[in-house]
Amino acid sequence: METKLKPIDTSIWRKKPLAAYEADMKKSELKRVLTRWSLTSLGIGAVIGGGVFVLTGIAANEWAGPALALAFVMAGVACAFAALCYAEFASILPVEGSAYAYSYGTVGEIFAWLIGWNLILEYMMGATTVAVSWSGYFEKLLHLVGINPPIWLMNDPITAQEKAEKLRAAGENIPDFSFAVNLPAFLIVWCVTYVLVKGIKEAASTNNAIVILKVATVIFVIIAGSFYVDVANWTPFIPAPVIDAGGQQHYGFNGIVTAAGIVFFAYIGFDAVSTQAGEAINPKKDVPFAIIASLIICTVLYILVSLVLTGMVKYDSLDLKAPVAQAFADIPGLTWAVYLITIAAIAGLTSVMLVMMLGQTRIFLGMAKDGLLPKNLFASIHPTFKTPWKSTILVGAIVSTVSALTPIDKVSELCSSGTLLAFAMICGAVWLLRVREPNLERPYRTPALPVVATLGICANLYLMYNLRTDTKISFVIWCTLGVIVYFLYSRRHSHLNNPDDHQ
Repeated sequence: METKLKPIDTSIWRKKPLAAYEADMKKSELKRVLTRWSLTSLGIGAVIGGGVFVLTGIAANEWAGPALALAFVMAGVACAFAALCYAEFASILPVEGSAYAYSYGTVGEIFAWLIGWNLILEYMMGATTVAVSWSGYFEKLLHLVGINPPIWLMNDPITAQEKAEKLRAAGENIPDFSFAVNLPAFLIVWCVTYVLVKGIKEAASTNNAIVILKVATVIFVIIAGSFYVDVANWTPFIPAPVIDAGGQQHYGFNGIVTAAGIVFFAYIGFDAVSTQAGEAINPKKDVPFAIIASLIICTVLYILVSLVLTGMVKYDSLDLKAPVAQAFADIPGLTWAVYLITIAAIAGLTSVMLVMMLGQTRIFLGMAKDGLLPKNLFASIHPTFKTPWKSTILVGAIVSTVSALTPIDKVSELCSSGTLLAFAMICGAVWLLRVREPNLERPYRTPALPVVATLGICANLYLMYNLRTDTKISFVIWCTLGVIVYFLYSRRHSHLNNPDDHQ
């Protein structure tokens, strides 16, 4: 008697069987040791970094003025809707792989691919932004100890020329240069890459120590800086709109919305909690709790920092690369505080960079295991270090090159655009799954899901729409490239074409 073979599903909406995830969880050798507060600590550690220490300067100086606080509120609300939807997904599928894994098992392959493709943009451009931020604070530390390296060695070509022109206009003798590179950013990326290839993993206690240092520094900035706030710097709170040569509005309401899209980068990281689900003691309850708790704590801190910073320094005088340290440097007698802030920022940014590059390689690994990316490159495990060494080196090469040659505002906005779309898609996916699979076990259910999901989709897409035109063009090119890669390679090599391959 012949056995009838089940026909292969060739639809772009085919899903990875939930049984495959259950098998993955059972085979996992990870120790479940993380409590809800350990997970929350990881979330805070991943979130607080380049956003609060750097992008506050760009967003306030060029786009929102003192109304930067409103931009953080706007971005936080948009992020909160996504976080609530993220939490429901995390409770349904408490596995590593973040939104990509959730979507593949519940919505479909093309949807999961697009989210995974945008997560690549989030993590890779996020690590790039943090590398440039790290360089800015490292340069600040060198200046504090009396070392003044040449502009062309510490900045990308565009930023180096802009700085040189400003200094020449101020009467300084700056020699001409035909070459510029952000060498510190380039080198720190390769240091982190080396650590990731070697497989050195931070213990939970070490991460907690870094989190304590960063949070303590942020609280210090808020308390100490409040004594030096000049309320005159908050006037006008929302500067009058200004239209630049390209037709883009700075300041005013539209400027605040654009700033919100920029500082949205400051919230990226809470989703990193979901990648630790395999090590959580009670992932179905604790992961959703940690996602929401870390977001709330960071939002409150961000709003307070933005108010203090724009109160200490007039918004149009804020430093673009190290605004927090520069604000304290301009106050006589607070040099010691500048050292504290600078060292804390350098340490904190290093850990954020490590988490982002680690997350990037994990996403690559998951997609390669499913056949959507070349397995011999992205899922190749080093025989000694037991790490995905080839993809780690590839990520290091890309991040180091981009961070060495690209201005920070360009890469941070591109990172935000990828995350905004991914968050909007997650909101829609959770709602769709609630309709398709109403009886699926949901230890955490997003309250008022139709309202939350609709607001999440609209808020994230609205922030994305208000990003700069060149950023949106670059993002469309990135997404188009992703669709081409999917149909030329990923769809044909997916393990769902041969379910027996999906181990």
